Amino acid sequence: MPKSNEDDNQKLFNSLANDWWDKDGPMKTLHDLNPVRLKYLEKKVELKNAIVADIGCGGGILSESVAKAGASVVGIDTSKELVQIARHHAALENLEIRYESSSVSDLAKKESGKYDVVLCMELVEHVDDIYELLSGCAKLLKSEGILFISTLNRSLWSYLFGVLAAEDLLKIVPKGTHDYNKFIKPSELSACCRAVGFIGLDMKGLSYNPFTRKARLSKFPLINYICSFSAV
Repeated sequence: MPKSNEDDNQKLFNSLANDWWDKDGPMKTLHDLNPVRLKYLEKKVELKNAIVADIGCGGGILSESVAKAGASVVGIDTSKELVQIARHHAALENLEIRYESSSVSDLAKKESGKYDVVLCMELVEHVDDIYELLSGCAKLLKSEGILFISTLNRSLWSYLFGVLAAEDLLKIVPKGTHDYNKFIKPSELSACCRAVGFIGLDMKGLSYNPFTRKARLSKFPLINYICSFSAV
């Protein structure tokens, strides 16, 4: 069986595990985007006392922020190395977050209909089967629960700035992080979500200045974007 792009991504992220919480290290862009992503979530849902699943949680950057906002958080990732890093850092911060090395499908089999919120940040561009991912997210959510997704648009801008500039010129993300062919246009993502039963709620562009290291929401999803969907 040929090796998947998903396997390559996991090897890359495993190699970065020990540097995940270095805010000036190879994952600095995730740290810089995190406050804006959290603000977007807080505008859409009440996180205090919410039950939240963070799918593809990595080393736990967003999981910890959501937990600090008062949510009960379960973070899953297929990388055992990243789950260990996430557990270790949460312990240092005295945060009660349940981390598991698991796929979304396996978690959905055990905890269907349990969650108020499911987070799927910077993940859909790394998976081989987007429908399997989104179907698992749908199964995890309660009726009218909210799915949040952030990803990259498949556009000329995202190729020039999200791949060539980010990985080769400015080196603000590790080389090999992105496969442009797996980027997804907002219209395509919306269609995929509708196909598994979601209703679109909102979509915003997510712009990032690598020189000032500041991120903000914008009207147009030229490169990165963040969106929300409701389970039926």
